[in-house]
Amino acid sequence: MKIDLHTHGKLSKKVEFSLEYFLDMINKAKENELDAIALTEHFNTHRFADVYDTLDREFPYMNDYYEVEGMKVFPGMEVDIQEIGHILLIGRREDIFDLREKLEPYTMKGQFIPFKLLLEEASQYELLKIGAHPFRETTPLHHIDRTLLSQLDAFDLNGKDLFEQGVAENSDKVLPFAKAMGLPVVGGSDTHQSIQYGCIVNKFQDECATIDELKRNIIEGRYEIDISPNLIEKVAAAKKMKKMLKAARN
Repeated sequence: MKIDLHTHGKLSKKVEFSLEYFLDMINKAKENELDAIALTEHFNTHRFADVYDTLDREFPYMNDYYEVEGMKVFPGMEVDIQEIGHILLIGRREDIFDLREKLEPYTMKGQFIPFKLLLEEASQYELLKIGAHPFRETTPLHHIDRTLLSQLDAFDLNGKDLFEQGVAENSDKVLPFAKAMGLPVVGGSDTHQSIQYGCIVNKFQDECATIDELKRNIIEGRYEIDISPNLIEKVAAAKKMKKMLKAARN
């Protein structure tokens, strides 16, 4: 099973959720031979509930994923923490809904939830917890107390960071950092625009239909990360297209 564990369904936080735009994303993911994605939209995106209200209305939900035109879409969200950094949480629909409601007081900059408290809240659910782009200049994680970071399930080898920092350079930071804490690394495109799909994917040995199966395959190392030889071109084209689409909306 090929899965991207860090994706977005909107062009940016400020825009409305569009089913047409989302389906274009799904079709492009399928063109890049993906079988599944984790939809980790920003938890404080404009009208977050619209994303999952639309999925509930339009697509069947089975096991722990939505079936969207042959693609498995696992629910999730990307959460800002007080210490500066982003955490990807992937889980059952009802768990993501419930935790998102608890995070409502923490959606504004300057009021983000402390990492320790987020971990405590997340521990009440069966969630896949991934530290997003740990060496990104604007939202790093490497500075945070390692006793807290060690409670994550994995770190994110991020398509955007591989583009901006260089594949070798970013990998040489993320991989040893994760290894030092005994945590695996998984790939995520961090796409907001469909061209970016396929820049990095995870090839799982097993088909997964539940969060437990996802976690077990990651913990047991039953997958490999595939970085596209066209990563630079894909991300560059997606950034250019995203800029043009945002300009057209203004």
